[in-house]
Amino acid sequence: MELILLVALLFILLACGVPVAFSLGFASLAMFFMLDIPAIVAFQQMTAGMNVFSLMAIPFFVFAGELMARTGIASRIVEIAEAAFGRSRGGLGQVTVGASLMFGAVSGSAAASVSAMGSTLMPMMRERNYDADYAVNVTVTAAILGILIPPSHNMVLYAVSAPVGVSVGDLFLAGILPGLLATAALMFTAWLVAARRHYPRGSFPGWRVFLRTLVLATPGFLTALIIVVGILAGIFTPTESSAIAVVYTILIGLLVYRSLGWARFQEAVDGAVRTTAMIMLIIGAAGMFGWLFALLDGPGAMAGLLTAASGNPQVILFLILVILLILGAFIDMATLIVIMTPILLPVAVKVGIDPVHFGVVMMLSLGIGLVTPPVGAVLFLGCAVGRIPPEQAVRTIWPFYLALGAVLLVVTYVPALSLWLPGALR
Repeated sequence: MELILLVALLFILLACGVPVAFSLGFASLAMFFMLDIPAIVAFQQMTAGMNVFSLMAIPFFVFAGELMARTGIASRIVEIAEAAFGRSRGGLGQVTVGASLMFGAVSGSAAASVSAMGSTLMPMMRERNYDADYAVNVTVTAAILGILIPPSHNMVLYAVSAPVGVSVGDLFLAGILPGLLATAALMFTAWLVAARRHYPRGSFPGWRVFLRTLVLATPGFLTALIIVVGILAGIFTPTESSAIAVVYTILIGLLVYRSLGWARFQEAVDGAVRTTAMIMLIIGAAGMFGWLFALLDGPGAMAGLLTAASGNPQVILFLILVILLILGAFIDMATLIVIMTPILLPVAVKVGIDPVHFGVVMMLSLGIGLVTPPVGAVLFLGCAVGRIPPEQAVRTIWPFYLALGAVLLVVTYVPALSLWLPGALR
């Protein structure tokens, strides 16, 4: 009864529009008082949720992404993507997907990708008579690639939240092939929609221009390479790699591109502090909620419900997918990772699902939630950048939903797609 009341109170607060962190906190505190548990325990659990060394990687990765959006790396990525993909029908749509893939490989943030790619490419699309809804739909769905392509701070959060040991390096590698598959699916969809709407065809600028833009963009691309290779080679930990990414990005902005002034640096700091504060508050409140959930045997109840529904691992995995997709449409991604990983991962492991594979499935499922109404934060951010109402984008975004849904099913039921690369490079 107490477990049902805890969950019901959380969803009632969320439905009333209370911010996620406060919904988690108020629901937890109410249950602490009902169970006559000292209030000091609540604050101990909240502090314990945030007092994890590996979580230090998150503010550094967020800061690195903010810096990259302000040092000229984003604009150079757009240039190389346009040279590579811009000549096809509706080429700017494919340029947006390709640029988001490359930017995701150096920032790891869907929100940063929408801000950087949207502010650059949406005006270009408007100038070339692309519809505003198309520009927004391509940009927001392509932003999900930053969650799969390393480095991804959401994968770090999953590894920290997992009740079983999960390697961040393996997670980073596991996201590469699914990320490339999602890129191909979104590129095809962008081309298909562009062809139906008769958008203009671009032109190839020539190999000389292409190679020049590639050389100029290479210093930015090296960020992801340094992080992944350094972690796999054991040179530094994921937390250390995030700090190295910040230092490297600052040096690139100051010495190579010479575009990082004091004003832009302050903007990056402000953006990183705001995002980190929001994430850490959610993590702390979720730690308190998770402790109560475990005390009331919530994971056992969830496992019992899923296994009672079916003994088939594939069916259980499908039910987990449905749960994640529904919750992802209402609750922030970081919150769900912290809350649902300790609940769902033991169930997945019990039926023989690899934790690394499950992590990639969770990232993609919750990533789709970021662009799904009614609460899709990335969708609304993209609409704000594109200056259109969300309803206009949602009416025509369904081909991109279908593409991402197909990729999700393939990634879910073909584990080798996620596990082959970590196994090959171990």
